[in-house]
Amino acid sequence: MLMEISTALESFHDFLFILFLVGLVVFVSLYFVDAGYGKMRTEKWGPAINNKVGWCLMEMPVFVVMLYLWAQSEVKFQLPYLIFFLIFQFHYFQRSFIFPFLLKGNSKMPLSIMAFSVIWNLVNGYIQGYWLFHLAPQVMPNIYTVAWLTDWRFILGIAIFICGWVINMHSDHVIRHLRKPGDTNHYLPKKGMYKYVTSANYLGEITEWLGFAILTWSWAGLSFFWFSCCNLVPRANSIYHRYKQEFADEFDEKKLKRIIPFIY
Repeated sequence: MLMEISTALESFHDFLFILFLVGLVVFVSLYFVDAGYGKMRTEKWGPAINNKVGWCLMEMPVFVVMLYLWAQSEVKFQLPYLIFFLIFQFHYFQRSFIFPFLLKGNSKMPLSIMAFSVIWNLVNGYIQGYWLFHLAPQVMPNIYTVAWLTDWRFILGIAIFICGWVINMHSDHVIRHLRKPGDTNHYLPKKGMYKYVTSANYLGEITEWLGFAILTWSWAGLSFFWFSCCNLVPRANSIYHRYKQEFADEFDEKKLKRIIPFIY
């Protein structure tokens, strides 16, 4: 039994190592190729579907995988594990079933981008759920006890997660309300964290998963934070240059950063 657990843990860590390397490749690549969705969508990315449908279909898999792995676990109703589950699902319920239907307009999402996202979400849902609800209870049975809820890592992590969620939600709200009905002009967002960065929504997202990595104190959580940064930081750079070109005079005056206030 111990040999089986040791082998499973070693295989899991090998998988995470590969994922970290893939994240690095994605990070470098996206500084040369703009991810083709949202403001960066072009016809070269191929056939596209309705943006709302695309968002729903690409975010739902991680919600479903996490739900399945939690439901199959023997520790699912132990308080720390239940809180991990609810925090994760809280984010993805909003992302899968609420956020897509708040989007305005009739923009499109390339099927290729949606497919890549589905694959990533399936992989990430498996990583987080397998570690938290199946592997960790076997290899580290004494870490996620009720005492973990008063540990500084859990308290700091959940505080950072909540801050990130608030930034993310408010930033999305600002973007959705940049234009009045019938207005087709483009505007530079200026409220909330957009006073400091051009991709405040991405700042909120990576802050959330930094918090999740800390509150679970796991390589699995860290891999999620790492991959989020590898995807969103280069994309924030592309948006920064798009805004800088479109709003040159106003942009230089504000001394905005890309995604990390005052730094980058």
